[in-house]
Amino acid sequence: MEPLEPLEPLEPLEPLEPSDPFERLDPRVIPLQRITGGIFAAIVSLGSMVGIGINMLVWDDAPGWTWIARPLVWLAFASFLAWHAYRWPPRAYQHTSYRVDDQGIEIRTGVYWRVVINVPRSRVQHIDVSQGPVERRYELGTLVIYTAGTDHAKVELEGLEHGRALRIREHLLPSGAGDAV
Repeated sequence: MEPLEPLEPLEPLEPLEPSDPFERLDPRVIPLQRITGGIFAAIVSLGSMVGIGINMLVWDDAPGWTWIARPLVWLAFASFLAWHAYRWPPRAYQHTSYRVDDQGIEIRTGVYWRVVINVPRSRVQHIDVSQGPVERRYELGTLVIYTAGTDHAKVELEGLEHGRALRIREHLLPSGAGDAV
């Protein structure tokens, strides 16, 4: 049997992706998400600690080893929440991008499960730009797009610089005097 000859390299295929580059969120979204994740972790940890404390007071005849095991399980749970609140935002930031063009907006998100959402300008009903108290501190905002449809009727893009979110809103809103509202 003769050895196989190496194949010639194929010509590169045309890219399937549009030529316009995707933009990243504002990097200040990482500390913002760490703060909100830390607040969530603290509230859930405190609530679970109260639950374990009540359980320990009510369950008097529990085996002796559970007096040590329950606080250790709580400590492991609270530590995991705190670790996740710190480590997740940079990964989510790396996997979130968007592109705005004359046709509409495309948003790509997802670390494990990738989601691509396209919102054509013709489907946009109205757009809000919101800011919570922590977002205001970091001068960030959330672009909320409401569409004519049932699936993804409300699309949110968090972590935009507030001025940028306002400019995207103005770009995506239908223009002209023929609007019927």
